[in-house]
Amino acid sequence: MTRPLRVAIVGAGPAGIYAGNILHRQVTAAGGEVAIDLFESLPAPYGLIRYGVAPDHPRIKGIVNSLHEMLDAGTIRLIGNVEVGRDVSVDELRERYDAVVFATGALKDAPLDIPGIDLPGSYGAADVVAWYDGHPDVPREWPLEAREIAVIGNGNVALDVARVLAKHPKDLLSTDVPANVVAGLEASPVTDVHVFGRRGPTHVKFTPIELRELGDVPDVDVIVYDDDFERAAGDPHADQLLASNNQVKVMTRTLNGWRKPADWQPTASRRLHLHFLHAPVEVLGTSRVEGVRFERTRPVGDGSVEGTGEFVDVAVQAVYRAVGYASSPVAGVPFDERAAVIPNDGGRVTDAAGTPIDGVYATGWIKRGPVGLIGHTKGDALETITNLLADAAAGVLPEPVVAAGPDGDEVFELLEARGIRYTTWAGWLELDAHERALGEAWEGDVVRERVKVVPREEQVEISGAGALVAS
Repeated sequence: MTRPLRVAIVGAGPAGIYAGNILHRQVTAAGGEVAIDLFESLPAPYGLIRYGVAPDHPRIKGIVNSLHEMLDAGTIRLIGNVEVGRDVSVDELRERYDAVVFATGALKDAPLDIPGIDLPGSYGAADVVAWYDGHPDVPREWPLEAREIAVIGNGNVALDVARVLAKHPKDLLSTDVPANVVAGLEASPVTDVHVFGRRGPTHVKFTPIELRELGDVPDVDVIVYDDDFERAAGDPHADQLLASNNQVKVMTRTLNGWRKPADWQPTASRRLHLHFLHAPVEVLGTSRVEGVRFERTRPVGDGSVEGTGEFVDVAVQAVYRAVGYASSPVAGVPFDERAAVIPNDGGRVTDAAGTPIDGVYATGWIKRGPVGLIGHTKGDALETITNLLADAAAGVLPEPVVAAGPDGDEVFELLEARGIRYTTWAGWLELDAHERALGEAWEGDVVRERVKVVPREEQVEISGAGALVAS
């Protein structure tokens, strides 16, 4: 191929940015040229890092610095506030690019199919995470009316939700938490947040950092229950994990450190309870959530659990399910509804017969499902991009039918003809500076790095240096 390779990547979260960076490095290392456009449905980049990580996780959000460097290098062109499948079709992208890579992630909650789960007061964790992270497409207000809350799940998202709901909002002010979220949390009457997991304390899906952070939340007591540990004792699979896995050792030590003597009394104004070996069977209530019924479980020795036939009811006024995320389909691309992924073979998107569709690829959670940490997306991207470049070398990528403009502006002409207000990297730098200025102007004793702007239109207006204003 004598002309530059033209590639569109859909999704400007870590998966999409890593894919673009790997693609550019591999092509230029081989002496070639590549033009990469990174499409994002939101006005700002970074996806999960900006809108899916709790605001009080500065270490994880530090990944933004690396992603910023990749985009600031100018080798990947950001086109934000454009939803592929709505503002521009997949076929229209395929007419303009040699290859299209989907990195759209997993944005919705996996279902929890138990009676009562749809009662008012029952929510998905992904929705409340989007709220407290200032996602522009969710309501500005959240119904924080419960004194007692249940969070169902034993992963990091469950801990994030529980921690943020239990935390006093003044202790979030050093983060980028939006002003409307602070106001909502200040009005919350919460006193107790309960986290429930089906398996024992040795089999939790937390990470040590996430778990230890619970013990550092001011004026919140962490409570665990001896009965849960006693029921889990003697599990050979747990013993094996404890002997062989340092991460499990650290978390087990942390959990055991929170066990209290029989005469202990809480002193904090709020409490965060961790329950194990509880499987949810029903959300209780008539017109709204009044509690959750759990079946106590026991280990069976292979890492799984079984029901005991013993049931307990816990009175709560709100339930958050944090049992996993699921991806959504993109119009014009095959989708496996059962697995909630784009079907693929090593990142090559496949049709119903399992045959690769030339020039169409996937990476990240939309490729493999919402498992693993953010860093795992690098391996995904490497596999996908390696196969894409192998296909380019083999000459199987379809030739774009729309000729590239002098500056690759043919896609902008398409968007401008439709009056689509798109944002660019220059626009993000304007928005980034604005949010940092809001942080500097914050009046109070806490130093704030930034205050996140929430409304979509406000983000687009602030990004005006890089946005097309429709006539």
